[in-house]
Amino acid sequence: MDTFERPTYGRKKVKFDDSASRWTRFRYKYLTAFALKKFLLAIFRYAFLIGISYVILFPYYSKVSSSLMSGEDFVDITVKLVPKYATLDTYKIILKETDFYAALKNTAILSLFCGLIQMIICSLVGYGFSKFKFKGKGFLFMCVILTLIIPHKTLQSTMKLHFQDFNIWGIPFGNLITPSYHIPMALMSLGGIAYRNGLYIFMLRQFYKGVPDELEEAAYVDGAGVMKTFWKIIVPMSVPMMVTVFIFSFSWQWTDRFYTKMLYNKNQYVFFQDILDQIPRAESAEKLFTQYSSVSSQYLAAMQNAVGLLVLIPLLIVFLFGQKTLVQGIERTGVTG
Repeated sequence: MDTFERPTYGRKKVKFDDSASRWTRFRYKYLTAFALKKFLLAIFRYAFLIGISYVILFPYYSKVSSSLMSGEDFVDITVKLVPKYATLDTYKIILKETDFYAALKNTAILSLFCGLIQMIICSLVGYGFSKFKFKGKGFLFMCVILTLIIPHKTLQSTMKLHFQDFNIWGIPFGNLITPSYHIPMALMSLGGIAYRNGLYIFMLRQFYKGVPDELEEAAYVDGAGVMKTFWKIIVPMSVPMMVTVFIFSFSWQWTDRFYTKMLYNKNQYVFFQDILDQIPRAESAEKLFTQYSSVSSQYLAAMQNAVGLLVLIPLLIVFLFGQKTLVQGIERTGVTG
C-alpha cells in the first residue's frame, strides 16, 4: 500500500494511505509550523543573499553607468543610474588622448616580472622555513611576519634614500631611482622583501608543511640533492599554490601606487596612476569640462571610473583563467598549523 509520510525531525511520522484526500496531504505538508519555519528561513536566506549581492555589485554598476553618461545626462537631474544618452566618448578620450597604452605595457611588464620572481623566491624561502632546521629560524620567520604588520609608509623615506644612494658592503652604485630600469623592484623581489612577500612566504610555508617528509626522503635515497628534490618533486606538487601566489602578486602590483610612485621616474615610465593626472589636461576633456562647468567634478569622476574599469578588465581575465587553480591553492594553504 502506498503511503504518504510527513517529514518531521525526531517525531513520529504521520502516514496516510491512498484514501487520504489531497487537502489532508497538502495541510500536513505545507500548513504546519515546520513548513512555515522552512519557508521563513528560505525567505531570509534569499533576502540576505540579495542584500550581499547588492552591496558587492552596486559600486561596479554605478561606475559602469557613470562612465557611459554624456554631459546631457549629468546636467539632467532626472538621470540617476541609467543614462539617457549613453556614449563611449569618455573611453575614447582616455584611449586616444592619454598614455594609456604605454601605461598598460609598463604595468604589464612590471607585474609579470615581479609576479614570476616573487613566486620563485618565496617558494624557495617558504620551503626552507618548512622543511629545514637552522639557527635563528624562529627569529627570521618572526621578521617575515613583521613585514605583514609594519605599514610600508613608515619605511618610505628610508627606502627611497637607500636606493638614491645605493651601496653593497660600502661599494657605491649611485642613484638607482633616476635611471630606474626596474632595478629597485628587482632587488626587492629577489631579496624576498618586496610588497606582500611576507604573506607569500607564510602561505607557501603552510603549504609545504603539509607535504609528507617521506617523499623527500625517498628522493634523497635515490641520490637526489636538495635542489633537485625541490624542482623535481616539490614544485610539480605545489603548482596550484605557486599560481595562487603569482595571481596575488600580479594583482597587487597591477594596482600598486605606492612603489611605482616612489621608485620610478615619471619622465621614463608611465603607470595607471599617471593616467588619472593626465585626464584633466586632455584637450577633449578640457572642452567638456568648460562646456559643462557646473558638473565638471562629476564628469571628472566619471572619467576616473572609466580608467578604473579599464584597469580592472585584465585582472578579471587573469582571474577567470586562474580561478580553479586559485581556489585549490587557497584551500591547501592551511593544511597544517
